[in-house]
Amino acid sequence: MAEILGIGCTHGPHLQFLDESMPSILRRHLERDTTPAEQKDMRNWPAPMREEWGDDEGLSAAKKHRQVLVDGFRKARQALDDFKPDLVLIWGDDQYENFHEDLVPPFAIYAMECFDTEPFKPSAVMGKPDNVWGQPFDVVVPVAGHPEAATLLTGKLIECGFDVACSFGFHHAKTANHAFVRTILYLDYDRKGFDYPVVPFHVNCYGSDLFRNARHNVPFSAPPSPPPWRCYDLGKAVAQILRESPYRVAVIGSSSWSHAFLTRKHNYLHPDVEADRQRLEEIRDGKLRQWRDLDPDEIRNSGQHEILNWVCLAGAMEGRQAQVLAYSETYIFNSSKAVVLFPV
Repeated sequence: MAEILGIGCTHGPHLQFLDESMPSILRRHLERDTTPAEQKDMRNWPAPMREEWGDDEGLSAAKKHRQVLVDGFRKARQALDDFKPDLVLIWGDDQYENFHEDLVPPFAIYAMECFDTEPFKPSAVMGKPDNVWGQPFDVVVPVAGHPEAATLLTGKLIECGFDVACSFGFHHAKTANHAFVRTILYLDYDRKGFDYPVVPFHVNCYGSDLFRNARHNVPFSAPPSPPPWRCYDLGKAVAQILRESPYRVAVIGSSSWSHAFLTRKHNYLHPDVEADRQRLEEIRDGKLRQWRDLDPDEIRNSGQHEILNWVCLAGAMEGRQAQVLAYSETYIFNSSKAVVLFPV
């Protein structure tokens, strides 16, 4: 049977941009007229948040945040190179990039010979566009796909009862969306090249919050995300199909966890650090099957929408022990972030 390597990581924008830009999402929140006055008063912030902000508006914390995560990505990349996969499958979300009101599938596999990426494209939420590599913003990098594996996987999933869409091109987007692009970018942080064929696997993580996240007003609510149990079972089925395939595959669940701008329980000031700590503890204790029973309402209340990408990974890695390569907890950089390895 074919072997499968598992990686969990972040695709948050912070590592792409300069240290001084990292608190930009928080700064924009504090500058809004709609932000309550009590949130703008730092005396009301949690003590760890004030400490992280410090007297340099988070610059020292940003350097530490970056270093911890980059070290984790370098270890994950070394494991990937040692494994030598035939292809890399990435579970990632779409934030009103390729899928709009006319079509939002719960799951979709991209079966493309090749697709373009814009790895150094500026981010609206980060403000300043300068990237840490000093690259031009309009660079287009082609990435090889693997349509044979993608269509095989789609067909087998449908036979198993998972109604997964298969896309042979982009719908609204011209290039791959950020979840897939930054995953590749960070695994190639040292810019030595990334030659592995990639199969992007879309998960509708934002569900009924999709249009809110896009700041796009529509007269109806979007349908919800697929529930955690469905994501977990899908991941488990994907692993079984891949084990019986001729391909040696690395599967990646890509996202940060709680996002400040989605965390309703904290009025969008800071992420749900406590919920993220619980997820980390479950990883370390090998209790990822518990993620199948996560409550969708609690996920949304904690701003952990994107963790559904990791729930797919958890299903694929059922019964395997993870190695936490990096974890950087934060109140001021929008989301705590992790890099995790499931070795063969």
